[in-house]
Amino acid sequence: MVQTLDLQDTRRALPIALLRAREALMEHYRPMLAAHDVTEQQWRVVRVLHENGETDAKTLARGACVLAPSLTRMLRALEIRGFIAARKDPQDKRRTLISLTPAGLAFLGSVAPQSAAITERIEARIGSARIERLLNEIEALLAALTSDSAEPD
Repeated sequence: MVQTLDLQDTRRALPIALLRAREALMEHYRPMLAAHDVTEQQWRVVRVLHENGETDAKTLARGACVLAPSLTRMLRALEIRGFIAARKDPQDKRRTLISLTPAGLAFLGSVAPQSAAITERIEARIGSARIERLLNEIEALLAALTSDSAEPD
């Protein structure tokens, strides 16, 4: 006999729905990333460095949505490829500052048009207004879940 549990159907469970949506989106980007021999996580790291400029590892990990141990491996791989440079923070020798190199910027510049084209194709299928609404809802969800003062409604 199957025990009845108080669980949502997985098709309507928010965590699983968000994962399915992420996977469906990434299926469009993965071939491009594979063609350039870069992982999804490495791509996020390069993009966050481009957006933020030189930054410390903790901020970079948070912005790229990667765990610190994974970031360390990624940074080594990106450094070997010449895409990033790391240096000790002159004000705090315990901190490492990471930045894109000219080779990293060139790599980003060569891949960005392909990424933008994929994004445009997705936007054509879904609609820019719908994407904007989804992004706004996701930001509201994140704000509600990460706020220290968040209380259930």
